[in-house]
Amino acid sequence: MASASLLKISPVLDKTEFVKGQSLRLPSVSVRCHPASPSALTVRASSYADELVKTAKTIASPGRGILAMDESNATCGKRLASIGMENTEANRQAFRTLLVSVPGLGEYISGAILFEETLYQSTVEGKKMVDVLVEQNIVPGIKVDKGLVPLAGSNNESWCQGLDGLASRSAAYYQQGARFAKWRTVVSIPNGPSALAVKEAAWGLARYAAISQDNGLVPIVEPEILLDGEHNIDRTFEVAKQVWAEVFFYLAQNNVMFEGILLKPSMVTPGAECKEKATPQQVADYTLSLLRQRIPPAVPGIMFLSGGQSEVEATLNLNAMNQSPNPWHVSFSYARALQNTCLKTWSGRPENVKAAQDTLLVRAKANSLAQLGKYTGEGESDEAKKGMFVKGYVY
Repeated sequence: MASASLLKISPVLDKTEFVKGQSLRLPSVSVRCHPASPSALTVRASSYADELVKTAKTIASPGRGILAMDESNATCGKRLASIGMENTEANRQAFRTLLVSVPGLGEYISGAILFEETLYQSTVEGKKMVDVLVEQNIVPGIKVDKGLVPLAGSNNESWCQGLDGLASRSAAYYQQGARFAKWRTVVSIPNGPSALAVKEAAWGLARYAAISQDNGLVPIVEPEILLDGEHNIDRTFEVAKQVWAEVFFYLAQNNVMFEGILLKPSMVTPGAECKEKATPQQVADYTLSLLRQRIPPAVPGIMFLSGGQSEVEATLNLNAMNQSPNPWHVSFSYARALQNTCLKTWSGRPENVKAAQDTLLVRAKANSLAQLGKYTGEGESDEAKKGMFVKGYVY
């Protein structure tokens, strides 16, 4: 953590600074502090330190958030199946092309998380997806974890794999144009969570974050507390405090620079099967209380996941959290809560592309307004109000 306070303030990243293959390495930084005790403490900062800060501040810019379009090919297949389409590379390419090429999207979206296939993919018109994003002043990001597997010795819990080979993969992703990364692990309240599962989640996130920063990628730190369960909002709050305390302990242990990370937490809500529903104001009160108790103000952005909330619910809750100033940029990193109505409007038909893109732009603008605390909820469709929680959801 000590390295965080030694960085100078950096301006927002210009879009020309994250084009494919451009090397922006800065000289190595090594800062030696001299405490009163005889032993000296050495604090290491990544050779990409200034660039990491610029990238994080660009993504956490006013009125903008992240489009999460990093679904694995299998998950993307489930989305396509819901509109009667086959899970082929051509169909995945068509939908991803629709998403990245929405005119004016960069006004509301600052970053887009991509799956590996998409990072190396071209649009149906033959233009690199990464280049299309950069032209809209949207920072390309990349999902780097390898998914969840059973955690031996736990209460039917999971851990996230993908640390093996992460450094070399991250370096390759940087050369391809990615400037931030995402690693998703999960914590289940109905299954405990066990101390083992919480520690494993926190340690894995910290190692990933350190490796990402060492290779020029801003890490999104995402320990998702699943909505599954009948627990009330107070139980979610207690578990979230425990998880975030552990996460930041290990981030510090691994010399992760807080100014060069982004967080992607769950909002503090009751379990999806809880009979006591929470209002947007209650969600905001609990969530902001959690952030104040656990998240250092050095962290530039809190980019919330929607986690199965309806499109409107996720936007209302975000808006409630932005009714007063916060030490961090409090925004969104939504997948289904941005794409759901768009996907159904498209339905795989070329003649529906513009209507679907207009729908995505409406959702992006709504969440932009929510980030600024100005969303009213007027004129929302019935489809946007439908919940999207799936019990035991696999990403």
